[in-house]
Amino acid sequence: MPLSGVDRSVTEGSRVTTRSEFNLDRHVYGDPSASVTVVEYGDFECPYCAAAAPELRRLIDSSAGTIRLVFRHFPIFTIHPYALTAALAAEASGELFWEMHDLLLTHQSELTDVHLQAYAARIGARDVTGEVAQRFRPAVVADYTSGAELAVRGTPTLFIDGRAYRGRVSYQALRSAVRPNS
Repeated sequence: MPLSGVDRSVTEGSRVTTRSEFNLDRHVYGDPSASVTVVEYGDFECPYCAAAAPELRRLIDSSAGTIRLVFRHFPIFTIHPYALTAALAAEASGELFWEMHDLLLTHQSELTDVHLQAYAARIGARDVTGEVAQRFRPAVVADYTSGAELAVRGTPTLFIDGRAYRGRVSYQALRSAVRPNS
């Protein structure tokens, strides 16, 4: 699934930025050294991602440090017009990523620049829109490209220790899926 301008090479000045220059595991919830890794490819306008978020949090919070969640952006803006802008705002939130993540998923129908700036103010982040946000475009492109290479087609798409997970995104189903690994 092409992502229009997002999946093209991103240039910074005269230099081309490749996805290998980005830490794809930069957004970790839980113990970074956990033995089990769940990777979520998500879209902040996706209602299924909003429904999955508390289930994934519960899984991590109840794991006693054995499971970590890694979030990667997969904005499907062909059907979600604010998904890319929201992803850029989350990136621009820096260390407050997870706080912004939660606000974006909670307020999916309110993702204009005005709303994004209000969320940033609420969590103590600085500017998360416009030119500031565009600086983070290569990171979002890197996430999207990594998902496309793994045949991600929709959101949320989960991988548990590198294996695609195709089950329900509920606490019990996820717990059963990771139990053999944890």
